[in-house]
Amino acid sequence: TIVVAGDTLNDLSMYATGFKGIVVGGAEPALIERVRKMSRVFIAKDEGCGGILKGLAHHGVEVESTPKAQRRMDERGEADLVMAYHRPPFDEVLENGVLKHKRPKSPNGIIPTLLGFFAGARKGSWVAWSLQDSRTPQGFVRHVPVDKKHYPNLKVARIALTAEDVDIFYKKFSKEAFWPIIFSFPDKAEFNQAHWERFLDVNRIFAEQTAREAAEGALVWIHDYNLWMVPAFLRPLRPDLRIAFFHHTAFPSSDIFNILPWYREIIGSLLQCDYVGFHIPRYVENFVDAVRSYTPVEVLESVPCAPRFITYGCALGVDTMTSAIEVGGRRVKLGAHPVGIDTGLIENIVTKPAVQKKIARINALLDGAQGIVSIERLDYVKGSLEKLQAFERLLEQYPELIGGVTLLNIITPAAPGMEIYETLRTEVDRIVGRINGRFSTLEWTPVRYFYRSLPFEDVVAHYAACDVAWITPLRDGLNLVAKEFVAAKKTTGSAGVLILSEFAGAAVELHGALLTNPYDANSMSKVLHQALTMGADEKAYRCQRMAAIVADNNVVQWGDEFMRAVQAA
Repeated sequence: TIVVAGDTLNDLSMYATGFKGIVVGGAEPALIERVRKMSRVFIAKDEGCGGILKGLAHHGVEVESTPKAQRRMDERGEADLVMAYHRPPFDEVLENGVLKHKRPKSPNGIIPTLLGFFAGARKGSWVAWSLQDSRTPQGFVRHVPVDKKHYPNLKVARIALTAEDVDIFYKKFSKEAFWPIIFSFPDKAEFNQAHWERFLDVNRIFAEQTAREAAEGALVWIHDYNLWMVPAFLRPLRPDLRIAFFHHTAFPSSDIFNILPWYREIIGSLLQCDYVGFHIPRYVENFVDAVRSYTPVEVLESVPCAPRFITYGCALGVDTMTSAIEVGGRRVKLGAHPVGIDTGLIENIVTKPAVQKKIARINALLDGAQGIVSIERLDYVKGSLEKLQAFERLLEQYPELIGGVTLLNIITPAAPGMEIYETLRTEVDRIVGRINGRFSTLEWTPVRYFYRSLPFEDVVAHYAACDVAWITPLRDGLNLVAKEFVAAKKTTGSAGVLILSEFAGAAVELHGALLTNPYDANSMSKVLHQALTMGADEKAYRCQRMAAIVADNNVVQWGDEFMRAVQAA
């Protein structure tokens, strides 16, 4: 049985086929007039789903909920706050056949901040994957405590995913289809329908587990693009929930985002949220434009972006930001919340005697040369090649700097299995070799290149020892390395210069950074020369201004601000 339904004159051709039809309430009068005499078309008074259900009943189509679906709808958990985050707040490590939970290796300040919301009596659940041999492993323990002492009412709801699930859903599809689009590199995107269906399957599982965890009227906080489709599955299961979503990445312009074959489904899913947060206002406006290209939008509220955000003179600046929209009768609140860092952690690290010794060793290595620190993950969006080419050009244009500057180039390897980055690594190796071959002397090497993951204490020591941080991604959602450098310099009591790409989200937040266009070879070398020759007073003023911003908007403040905005919505 085929039944067609619509509400605009554009849908007329469906009814002309002779199928049974439904025109829902609130439809265009022109459509109603044209189908009024068609005997197989039912004109409903109710809008949307209500009209379709009435029409199905009119056509004799029986509609019922299956017992399994009904049981799923009726299930309620005890958690007042549910975090849906693809990874758990700990690393699962198998030692001698025993599964143990250990503190994450990455110094991610976001996870401790999110855990902080469960420090009191609030009952909570953290929905995350657990790598298993199958989706239904024998003896699988679904719920495990995080920390009974500090978070007595928080448990992790583990979702059993296979290595193939994680490989397709996360390593392949998310990185090959979504990542290039998010950062505006559509030529690198690969779309695979089978991978999309696996992505949907995993998101559905996350949504179903979230629905089982949440108490009546609970708040669900969903994190990042890996879980884009969770709201679409969750809202029908639990219409009582308040759903918030935060993007930890950029959000591209609508003409780029709409390249995704599934952009309609993704936008439709995000519109099931009550609140959607992004790093900066530009990403909010990009999202609104993407929604507008999909469906009519009414802008309900907007707010000025200054003085917190740079509005002019920056590629990502906008002067006003949409803060509430209405689509199809649903009101969705929007906001900009740039993630902060754990400034206290960096202060503690810098003052450690062992780290002070590391700083002294780096200074000895520099031997009077100005240190330029560059720390980034191996990824084409980070602009590693453009940066090295600009440094080579600097030495060509300003030969007086030869022997007086050293680039400490630290690149963190990509996760295992990310074949897409292997060519990039080969090219980086080649250019580093060429620069050192051209300009090295017996006493000096222009590029100190480290292709490895350094302990965070070593990273902080490099921040503290260097005069300039050179952070020039071609695109970046925010960039926390820039903020970490500023916090480290503040703790040492010395001034440093931050060079930041205009296309990093942090560029509109960190007043005082030197902005550069990583696509402009002349801008890159010119701004780097400006940083290396900057006077002490200007350097101190810029560094102090950025330090105040980083301290005021630390990661705890970010979490509190986001939660307040969600509660207000």
